Amino acid sequence: MSETTDRPYHHGDLRRALIDTALDMLAADQNWAFTLREVARRTGVSHAAPYKHFRDREMLLRELARIGFVRLGESLTGAMSPDLPSTRAQFMAAAQACIGFACQNPGLYRLMFSADADKTIDAPLHDAAMNTFGILLGLLERGQRDGSFQPVAVNALAAAGWAQVHGLAMLAISNQLLEEKVGPAPIPAALNVLLDGLCRCD
Repeated sequence: MSETTDRPYHHGDLRRALIDTALDMLAADQNWAFTLREVARRTGVSHAAPYKHFRDREMLLRELARIGFVRLGESLTGAMSPDLPSTRAQFMAAAQACIGFACQNPGLYRLMFSADADKTIDAPLHDAAMNTFGILLGLLERGQRDGSFQPVAVNALAAAGWAQVHGLAMLAISNQLLEEKVGPAPIPAALNVLLDGLCRCD
C-alpha cells in the first residue's frame, strides 16, 4: 500500500476530497487495489462517509477514469498548437502528448482502459472517453479536408492511429521499449511509420 500522507478532512467538498485522496493513492501505488475504507481513513473521515457519494468502490474507480479521460483530452488539445506547420505535425504532437500522459500517470492510464472502468454502465465515463476519442477524429477529418490524410473511412484511420498510439503508451509504461529491441528513439520512429501510412502519397 502507498506511503501517501493521511489528509485530515474538516469541512468542504467531501466528494472532491475523496477523489483527490484516491488519485494520490493510485499515483503512489500504480494500481487500484485500495478499498473505500482505506480511502476514507486517508481522507480523515468515517468509514461510512464515502457511501454518501459512491455506492461502492467500482463507482469511485469509474469516476477516477472519467477524470483521466478529461485530463487526457486536455493534454491532446494543448499539444495541437495551431502554430504547428501541418496536420501531420499536430498528429505527431498529440500522439506524443498521449504517450507522455500515460508515462506520467501510469496507474490512472491503465485504469482508464481496464475492465474496472466499464463505460457501458456509466454514461459520464462513456461520454468523457468518446469526447477524447473525438479529438482524434476531428484531427483526422481536418487532415482529410486539407489533403494530408488518405481519403478513406475516417474510422479506419482512427482505429489504426489509436491502436498504435495506445500500444506504444502501454509498452512505454511497462518499460518494454528497450533500445536493443526497438532502437534509440522508438516512439517518434514508430509514429513516423504510422503517419507514412495515414498520409497521402501524392
